[in-house]
Amino acid sequence: MKRLLTTYFLSLILLNTLFAQDVRIVESLSFFSKILGQEVKYSICLPQDYFTVNHSYPVVYLLHGLGDDETSWLEYGQISQIADKAVQEKAIVPMIYVMPQGFRSYYVNDFSGAFRYQDMFIQELIPFIDNKYHTIADRQHRATMGYSMGGFGTLILPMKNPEVFGSCVPLSISIRTDQQYMKEDSTGWNQQWGRIFGGIGKIGNDRITDYYRHNNPFQIFSQEDLSKLSGLKIFIANGDDEQTLCRSNEELHILLRDKKFSHEFRITNGGHEFAFWRSCLPNGLNFLSDVFESKPYRGDIQLNSAVSRLPFKQMLKLTVGNESVNAFVPAEYETTCRLYPVIYLAGNFSESQQFAIAGLVNQKIQRDEVCPMLVVFISAKDLGQFKTNLPVFEDKLRIRKGFRFRALAGFQDEAIQTFATIMNTEQFSSCILSDGFLANDSISNLISELKPKTLEHTAIFIDAPDKGNFYRGNGNAHILLHDKDIRHEYRVREGIGGFEWFLTGLPEINVFISNKFHQ
Repeated sequence: MKRLLTTYFLSLILLNTLFAQDVRIVESLSFFSKILGQEVKYSICLPQDYFTVNHSYPVVYLLHGLGDDETSWLEYGQISQIADKAVQEKAIVPMIYVMPQGFRSYYVNDFSGAFRYQDMFIQELIPFIDNKYHTIADRQHRATMGYSMGGFGTLILPMKNPEVFGSCVPLSISIRTDQQYMKEDSTGWNQQWGRIFGGIGKIGNDRITDYYRHNNPFQIFSQEDLSKLSGLKIFIANGDDEQTLCRSNEELHILLRDKKFSHEFRITNGGHEFAFWRSCLPNGLNFLSDVFESKPYRGDIQLNSAVSRLPFKQMLKLTVGNESVNAFVPAEYETTCRLYPVIYLAGNFSESQQFAIAGLVNQKIQRDEVCPMLVVFISAKDLGQFKTNLPVFEDKLRIRKGFRFRALAGFQDEAIQTFATIMNTEQFSSCILSDGFLANDSISNLISELKPKTLEHTAIFIDAPDKGNFYRGNGNAHILLHDKDIRHEYRVREGIGGFEWFLTGLPEINVFISNKFHQ
């Protein structure tokens, strides 16, 4: 007993010493919650100048996923390192990051009232933080960010308390559509959703309880009047390798677009993992910083896509039938007799736009970031006669034989015909659909007709703008390809589409194609 008391007092002395030295990052502090009747832990990350200036700061509540705890954002999310670097580079304003213990609550009150987590969060935790730390205690300067279960909490807390929070960045939201919710395996459902929203032991439509309707983003956003939420700024991000969350996050985006509810939505490479969540932090923090400063969102961080002028000798003119076709060739083309892989790119591109595309590909080749390759620019008419013209192209250019060394890409109007061209054939290692004008019915019908293993050797890359007109068609293409277990990459990037938008995504597409050539 004496040893335990000694250890306890030594811990208190150590903690007091830490604060005396102005330590700004502390794990697993706690406060007592009267509502829950127990201690609730939290970690804190204060700005670097917190102890040296008389200043108040915006607050971001970082919410963890199921099975993690109040230390996860520090250990795996590396929030202190990433945020400090952004502040030092003057990309964001200094912020206070609070990482509360979320238990297995999904950050809501459970239906029985036995564990009123959300009441604790709003009525106790936030006032406690505002009293203890130098916060700007208003909704505009208070935000949430979280992943998985924490992504659900990140969204539902502001939706249920719009007077408390002004912005949120939910990542990989652990959410279900009604159909997924009703069909989920009973064991997992009872332990997770049924335990929180009621209806343990029930199946099908009986699971859609009134409590669920009042605490589910799909149900809330489906309401006629969303005026109470109109001021809420939302930035949603999901990984294209997600499983169940692939459909639910995409359906949420489609619902918000249908309701004309302003938001940011991104799909980037990754799965349900911290590597993906960390990759979301720079844009997510920029988004919140702009809200805190009452500025419109500055836009996502873009890689420098400036390219040097392409020498004219690297663009050849071919005559195919009665059509004149341009083809980009690498700088070494005239000094070698080797064969090359080829990208057939279908789209209504002007000659200057073709030179811009070729210049970007040329730059990637010169930097050894992709293998040397050809780019043949084809029209809609060429695409319609593609099988007939393939031998003609290979006769006029030094194209390496075999499907592995061919890629087919379609832009805007040509995307749907590009996808139709690869159906039931093994002629391409990859197929790219960029800013595709994909009508929902047309792409759904094509994908539903796919037979097992039809595209076994053809990898698909869909690149879509989050504010484009064909959000439903592109999103459902991703969902259906996922359901059919057809390998593909899916990106949703900032913007409304168009040629300049296409160019900013071309470097990643080019690397994807090159990797498939050599896989």
